[in-house]
Amino acid sequence: MIRCLIVDDEPLALHILEDYISKIPFLQLVKATTNPIEALTLVQEKLVDLVFLDVQMPELTGIQFLRIANGKAKVILTTAYPQYALEGYELDVIDYLLKPIAFDRFFKSVQKAQAVLQPAAAPVQSEPAPQQKQQDLLSDFIFVKTEHKIQKVYLNNILFIEGLKDYISIFTPAERIITLQNMKKMEDALPEKHFIRVHKSYIVSINKIDSIERSRIFIGDKVIPVGDTYREEFFKIVDGKNI
Repeated sequence: MIRCLIVDDEPLALHILEDYISKIPFLQLVKATTNPIEALTLVQEKLVDLVFLDVQMPELTGIQFLRIANGKAKVILTTAYPQYALEGYELDVIDYLLKPIAFDRFFKSVQKAQAVLQPAAAPVQSEPAPQQKQQDLLSDFIFVKTEHKIQKVYLNNILFIEGLKDYISIFTPAERIITLQNMKKMEDALPEKHFIRVHKSYIVSINKIDSIERSRIFIGDKVIPVGDTYREEFFKIVDGKNI
């Protein structure tokens, strides 16, 4: 079991994460608290393995908490503010969850934590029950930084993503969004169930594929190549959908 601690000054946020943790068989909740000082004591006494940590708190910010804790527990940051992501990763957090947190995104995050904390553990056999998986892709989103603003992008609107050196372009039916980011980080941020890397320069939304012809994917009027490195994995997914 991975011993968990939730630290957030919003009681509603505590309740949501408590509910999510109760649905994961390899997580054990030790404490949910609005008091970061109390939480820091538990971490320093090594009574927890994993902390779900809010960033904006009055007595002690999440970033200050991380610096004081000094690696004594692994941390997943939970916040409504995307601007702290870079600093969080520099402090070796496992993941960065933006509120409101969908269950499927939470589950993916704790699987990352399990891989770090229990590297010898067998893969999780028990999938979340159907009622646990009802978080709709329509309501899930990411924030991306464009030239003048931080923009919310709903996952269900994404057709495909194209890599352009240090930049990526996110294509939706309404617009093209350009952001300074690399393909690997974008791939890791997207749910595997709905998105797949098919080329060194392309990630596609599986739900948006109109047709496939040999090694070409058609999404609207866009033709996307399937690279040799990604062909086998992509066609495994396609074969699984065949009838």
